[in-house]
Amino acid sequence: MKLTWLGHSGFRLEIETAVILIDPWVTGNPVFPEDRRPEAIAGATHILLTHGHGDHARDAITIAAERGIPIACGHELSVALGGKEGVTANGFGKGGTIELNGARVTMVNASHSNSIDFQQGGLHPAGGEAGFMIAGEGHTIYVSGDTDIMADMEWMGDYHKPDIGILCAGGHYTMDMKRAAYAARRYFNFDTVIPCHYRTFPLLEQSADALIAGLPGVKVIEPQVMEPISF
Repeated sequence: MKLTWLGHSGFRLEIETAVILIDPWVTGNPVFPEDRRPEAIAGATHILLTHGHGDHARDAITIAAERGIPIACGHELSVALGGKEGVTANGFGKGGTIELNGARVTMVNASHSNSIDFQQGGLHPAGGEAGFMIAGEGHTIYVSGDTDIMADMEWMGDYHKPDIGILCAGGHYTMDMKRAAYAARRYFNFDTVIPCHYRTFPLLEQSADALIAGLPGVKVIEPQVMEPISF
Protein backbone atom coordinates (compact mmCIF):
# COMPACT_ATOMS: atom_id res chain seq x y z
CA MET A 1 0.00 0.00 0.00
CA LYS A 2 1.31 3.44 -0.91
CA LEU A 3 0.12 6.88 0.10
CA THR A 4 1.29 10.11 -1.52
CA TRP A 5 0.43 13.62 -0.31
CA LEU A 6 -0.68 16.04 -3.01
CA GLY A 7 -0.61 18.97 -0.61
CA HIS A 8 -3.39 20.40 1.57
CA SER A 9 -5.94 17.55 1.98
CA GLY A 10 -5.19 15.75 -1.28
CA PHE A 11 -3.80 12.21 -1.34
CA ARG A 12 -3.09 9.51 -3.88
CA LEU A 13 -3.81 6.12 -2.29
CA GLU A 14 -2.65 2.93 -4.00
CA ILE A 15 -4.48 0.11 -2.24
CA GLU A 16 -5.54 -3.35 -3.46
CA THR A 17 -5.98 -2.75 -7.22
CA ALA A 18 -7.34 0.77 -6.79
CA VAL A 19 -5.57 4.10 -7.21
CA ILE A 20 -7.81 6.53 -5.34
CA LEU A 21 -7.38 10.29 -5.54
CA ILE A 22 -8.77 11.73 -2.30
CA ASP A 23 -9.76 15.43 -2.47
CA PRO A 24 -7.26 16.02 -5.30
CA TRP A 25 -6.90 19.82 -5.45
CA VAL A 26 -3.87 20.36 -7.69
CA THR A 27 -4.73 23.43 -9.81
CA GLY A 28 -3.82 26.55 -7.87
CA ASN A 29 -2.74 24.61 -4.80
CA PRO A 30 0.17 26.71 -3.47
CA VAL A 31 2.19 23.72 -2.29
CA PHE A 32 1.63 21.39 -5.26
CA PRO A 33 4.07 21.58 -8.21
CA GLU A 34 1.69 21.65 -11.18
CA ASP A 35 4.33 20.22 -13.52
CA ARG A 36 3.92 16.97 -11.56
CA ARG A 37 0.18 16.77 -12.18
CA PRO A 38 0.50 13.97 -14.81
CA GLU A 39 2.46 11.89 -12.32
CA ALA A 40 -0.04 12.56 -9.54
CA ILE A 41 -3.07 11.34 -11.49
CA ALA A 42 -1.42 8.60 -13.58
CA GLY A 43 -3.29 5.30 -13.34
CA ALA A 44 -6.01 6.71 -11.10
CA THR A 45 -9.11 4.51 -10.94
CA HIS A 46 -11.38 6.57 -8.67
CA ILE A 47 -11.83 9.99 -7.08
CA LEU A 48 -13.13 10.21 -3.52
CA LEU A 49 -14.45 13.52 -2.15
CA THR A 50 -15.13 14.41 1.48
CA HIS A 51 -17.09 17.56 0.56
CA GLY A 52 -17.55 20.19 -2.13
CA HIS A 53 -15.33 23.10 -1.10
CA GLY A 54 -12.94 24.22 -3.79
CA ASP A 55 -9.81 23.29 -1.86
CA HIS A 56 -11.02 19.68 -2.04
CA ALA A 57 -13.26 19.26 -5.09
CA ARG A 58 -12.28 21.95 -7.60
CA ASP A 59 -10.34 19.58 -9.88
CA ALA A 60 -12.56 16.52 -9.52
CA ILE A 61 -14.59 16.89 -12.72
CA THR A 62 -11.58 17.77 -14.88
CA ILE A 63 -9.50 14.85 -13.62
CA ALA A 64 -12.42 12.41 -13.78
CA ALA A 65 -13.15 13.40 -17.38
CA GLU A 66 -9.50 13.22 -18.37
CA ARG A 67 -8.99 9.79 -16.81
CA GLY A 68 -12.48 8.43 -17.56
CA ILE A 69 -13.00 7.47 -13.92
CA PRO A 70 -15.91 7.91 -11.48
CA ILE A 71 -16.23 10.23 -8.52
CA ALA A 72 -17.51 8.76 -5.24
CA CYS A 73 -18.96 11.20 -2.71
CA GLY A 74 -22.08 12.12 -0.75
CA HIS A 75 -25.38 11.83 -2.58
CA GLU A 76 -26.20 15.53 -2.98
CA LEU A 77 -22.69 16.34 -4.17
CA SER A 78 -22.89 13.47 -6.66
CA VAL A 79 -26.08 14.93 -8.12
CA ALA A 80 -24.38 18.31 -8.52
CA LEU A 81 -21.27 16.88 -10.20
CA GLY A 82 -22.64 13.92 -12.14
CA GLY A 83 -23.06 14.28 -15.89
CA LYS A 84 -20.76 17.26 -16.26
CA GLU A 85 -18.23 16.61 -19.02
CA GLY A 86 -19.65 13.08 -19.17
CA VAL A 87 -18.45 12.27 -15.65
CA THR A 88 -20.14 9.61 -13.54
CA ALA A 89 -20.59 10.49 -9.87
CA ASN A 90 -21.63 7.71 -7.50
CA GLY A 91 -23.36 9.00 -4.40
CA PHE A 92 -23.62 7.18 -1.09
CA GLY A 93 -24.34 8.12 2.51
CA LYS A 94 -22.97 7.93 6.02
CA GLY A 95 -22.83 4.34 7.15
CA GLY A 96 -22.76 3.17 3.55
CA THR A 97 -19.89 1.10 2.20
CA ILE A 98 -18.72 0.85 -1.40
CA GLU A 99 -16.03 -1.29 -2.95
CA LEU A 100 -13.36 0.35 -5.10
CA ASN A 101 -11.28 -2.32 -6.82
CA GLY A 102 -10.98 -4.38 -3.65
CA ALA A 103 -10.77 -1.51 -1.17
CA ARG A 104 -13.82 -1.05 1.06
CA VAL A 105 -14.76 2.58 1.71
CA THR A 106 -17.25 3.46 4.43
CA MET A 107 -18.54 7.01 4.80
CA VAL A 108 -18.54 8.36 8.35
CA ASN A 109 -19.51 11.61 9.99
CA ALA A 110 -17.52 14.85 10.07
CA SER A 111 -18.29 18.23 11.62
CA HIS A 112 -17.66 21.07 9.18
CA SER A 113 -19.82 22.51 6.37
CA ASN A 114 -20.43 21.61 2.76
CA SER A 115 -21.13 23.64 -0.34
CA ILE A 116 -19.83 24.02 -3.86
CA ASP A 117 -18.06 27.37 -3.68
CA PHE A 118 -16.07 27.40 -6.92
CA GLN A 119 -18.84 27.70 -9.50
CA GLN A 120 -20.76 30.75 -10.69
CA GLY A 121 -23.70 31.93 -8.63
CA GLY A 122 -22.15 31.83 -5.17
CA LEU A 123 -22.50 28.99 -2.69
CA HIS A 124 -24.45 25.91 -3.76
CA PRO A 125 -25.54 23.56 -0.93
CA ALA A 126 -24.03 20.12 -1.36
CA GLY A 127 -25.40 17.94 1.41
CA GLY A 128 -23.33 16.82 4.37
CA GLU A 129 -19.59 16.78 4.91
CA ALA A 130 -17.95 13.41 5.55
CA GLY A 131 -14.92 11.38 6.46
CA PHE A 132 -14.02 7.86 5.33
CA MET A 133 -12.79 4.55 6.67
CA ILE A 134 -10.83 2.83 3.92
CA ALA A 135 -10.00 -0.84 4.47
CA GLY A 136 -7.62 -2.97 2.42
CA GLU A 137 -4.29 -4.83 2.48
CA GLY A 138 -4.62 -5.46 6.21
CA HIS A 139 -5.02 -1.78 7.12
CA THR A 140 -7.89 0.55 7.92
CA ILE A 141 -7.28 4.22 7.20
CA TYR A 142 -9.38 6.93 8.79
CA VAL A 143 -9.59 9.99 6.52
CA SER A 144 -11.10 12.60 8.79
CA GLY A 145 -12.06 15.12 6.12
CA ASP A 146 -12.47 18.64 7.43
CA THR A 147 -13.71 18.34 10.99
CA ASP A 148 -13.38 19.31 14.61
CA ILE A 149 -13.32 16.82 17.47
CA MET A 150 -16.58 14.85 17.63
CA ALA A 151 -18.05 12.50 20.19
CA ASP A 152 -18.78 10.25 17.17
CA MET A 153 -15.06 9.53 17.01
CA GLU A 154 -15.46 7.28 20.04
CA TRP A 155 -17.66 4.71 18.30
CA MET A 156 -15.84 5.20 14.98
CA GLY A 157 -12.56 4.25 16.61
CA ASP A 158 -14.08 1.34 18.50
CA TYR A 159 -16.05 -0.07 15.56
CA HIS A 160 -13.63 0.41 12.66
CA LYS A 161 -10.34 0.22 14.62
CA PRO A 162 -8.26 2.21 12.11
CA ASP A 163 -4.49 1.84 12.45
CA ILE A 164 -3.69 4.84 10.23
CA GLY A 165 -5.15 8.30 10.73
CA ILE A 166 -5.10 11.05 8.11
CA LEU A 167 -6.21 14.00 10.21
CA CYS A 168 -6.96 17.59 9.27
CA ALA A 169 -4.93 19.62 11.73
CA GLY A 170 -4.29 23.12 10.37
CA GLY A 171 -6.64 25.04 12.64
CA HIS A 172 -8.88 28.03 11.77
CA TYR A 173 -11.26 26.02 9.56
CA THR A 174 -10.72 22.65 11.28
CA MET A 175 -9.20 21.25 14.44
CA ASP A 176 -5.59 22.26 15.00
CA MET A 177 -2.60 20.10 15.94
CA LYS A 178 -3.36 20.03 19.67
CA ARG A 179 -7.01 19.17 19.12
CA ALA A 180 -6.11 16.50 16.54
CA ALA A 181 -3.67 14.99 19.04
CA TYR A 182 -6.37 14.98 21.72
CA ALA A 183 -8.85 13.27 19.38
CA ALA A 184 -6.32 10.67 18.30
CA ARG A 185 -5.24 9.97 21.86
CA ARG A 186 -8.74 9.75 23.35
CA TYR A 187 -10.75 8.02 20.65
CA PHE A 188 -8.35 5.96 18.52
CA ASN A 189 -5.44 3.56 18.75
CA PHE A 190 -3.43 4.60 15.72
CA ASP A 191 -0.04 3.17 14.83
CA THR A 192 0.53 6.03 12.37
CA VAL A 193 -0.90 9.54 12.09
CA ILE A 194 -0.44 11.82 9.08
CA PRO A 195 -1.56 15.46 9.38
CA CYS A 196 -3.09 17.37 6.49
CA HIS A 197 -4.95 20.61 5.74
CA TYR A 198 -1.90 22.52 6.97
CA ARG A 199 1.12 24.41 5.53
CA THR A 200 -0.95 25.50 2.53
CA PHE A 201 -1.50 29.11 3.58
CA PRO A 202 0.01 31.33 6.33
CA LEU A 203 -3.38 31.21 8.08
CA LEU A 204 -2.93 27.49 8.78
CA GLU A 205 -0.48 25.76 11.08
CA GLN A 206 2.94 25.27 9.52
CA SER A 207 4.37 22.56 11.77
CA ALA A 208 3.17 19.30 13.27
CA ASP A 209 5.32 19.67 16.40
CA ALA A 210 2.29 19.94 18.70
CA LEU A 211 0.75 16.82 17.16
CA ILE A 212 3.98 14.89 17.61
CA ALA A 213 4.34 16.07 21.21
CA GLY A 214 0.76 15.09 21.97
CA LEU A 215 1.07 11.54 20.64
CA PRO A 216 3.99 9.80 22.35
CA GLY A 217 4.39 6.27 21.08
CA VAL A 218 2.54 7.00 17.82
CA LYS A 219 4.45 7.37 14.57
CA VAL A 220 3.56 10.84 13.27
CA ILE A 221 4.67 11.37 9.69
CA GLU A 222 4.86 14.92 8.36
CA PRO A 223 4.21 14.18 4.68
CA GLN A 224 6.18 15.77 1.87
CA VAL A 225 4.42 16.58 -1.38
CA MET A 226 4.81 13.83 -3.99
CA GLU A 227 6.98 11.67 -1.73
CA PRO A 228 5.27 8.26 -1.37
CA ILE A 229 4.82 6.64 2.04
CA SER A 230 4.72 2.85 1.97
CA PHE A 231 2.94 0.59 4.45
